[in-house]
Amino acid sequence: PLAAATTGVDALKAIIPVAPNTSYYHYYRSNGLVRSPGGYLGEDIDVLFNFIHSGDESKRARNAAVVRDGEMRVHMDRATGDYNDFWAGRDYLNQMDSMKAALFMSHGFNDWNVMPEHSYRIFKRAQEMGLPAKIYYHQGGHGGPPPMTLMNRWFTHYLHGVENGVEQDATAWIVRENDDRGRPTPYENYPHSQAAPVSFYPVLTTIAEHEGCLTLTPQETPAGLLVDDVSVDTKDMATDQRSPNRLLFTTPVLKEDLHISGTPRLEVAVAANKTAANFSVYLVALPWDESDTRRYYPSNIITRGWADPQNSRSLRESTTLVPSQYYQLSFDLQPDDQIIPAGRQLGLMLFSSDKDFTLHPRHGTVLQVDLSRTKLVLPVVGGAVELDEPAGCAPEGE
Repeated sequence: PLAAATTGVDALKAIIPVAPNTSYYHYYRSNGLVRSPGGYLGEDIDVLFNFIHSGDESKRARNAAVVRDGEMRVHMDRATGDYNDFWAGRDYLNQMDSMKAALFMSHGFNDWNVMPEHSYRIFKRAQEMGLPAKIYYHQGGHGGPPPMTLMNRWFTHYLHGVENGVEQDATAWIVRENDDRGRPTPYENYPHSQAAPVSFYPVLTTIAEHEGCLTLTPQETPAGLLVDDVSVDTKDMATDQRSPNRLLFTTPVLKEDLHISGTPRLEVAVAANKTAANFSVYLVALPWDESDTRRYYPSNIITRGWADPQNSRSLRESTTLVPSQYYQLSFDLQPDDQIIPAGRQLGLMLFSSDKDFTLHPRHGTVLQVDLSRTKLVLPVVGGAVELDEPAGCAPEGE
């Protein structure tokens, strides 16, 4: 539906895209890093071509030779993951100028196949263009349309011209974590209109255990070291108190529920002992809950992000890393709207290769993180966080 709408065709009045892939760069890359969608490790756009190849059978061999084996393999650049005109031409965000259709976007915050950024970026642009635009997010995975009542109101007005007041309905509808029936809560907008950025700063307190605190005020802290090993599961890194494969920073136990709404952002300075390295980040809720199997649940993994240090200066041009030299990265994690309940902790986990999403290099790359130039910015509803002063949160040796 989105592809059709971007053509500007007059007869298309309203659409409801569900978990749409809106950019093939965002599907197969992340901030310069070659990254696979969840469950499709190693796939790339030429593999996708094989799944959807159709049309006149007499032309298929030529199409495969020209498109898949020619244009795609030449320009998709799996070696560096850089952005280029090939990818720009496969991004619906760049084709929205002619769009007229009313947009009701639908997606899941825990969709790690077509990730939630795919919907948010289009919804945001539609709003900026002045198009009728609403968004529905649930807490599940891939797929999931809005409730029939909402879809019916949308089409009744925009297709049949019935004045039912849908324009005055809430702009955002979000299924809350504990609603197993999937009934969305209405909000004025997404992100939440009262969300404001709050900065959290990592402080390394136990060098041997590669972990420390997340504080609301920056402190002097030593650099952190981690060793890449893609064979280690991310859950094990989050639960192993002495894992050398990650840096883990936690808040004190939350005294009140914490509502995150919007797109978190990480600023980090990282160096490697090799000329290339993966970089991954997870925001997790701790302690890790093994028992909760509800469909709609604020998962242990709140959100994630990935980036290539070689693209610290430009998405279009990689720069070979100079070993031991720091590179400053600043990138978004996946958008979210989640209420972290009191009694849990936020955990910022920094590591290198992601077993489920990135390429699998030979283990042993060492990453060093300058924590004095690192911070996590969270969009917090209310714009303030009340945390106890972290006990024992002084850098090791002080």
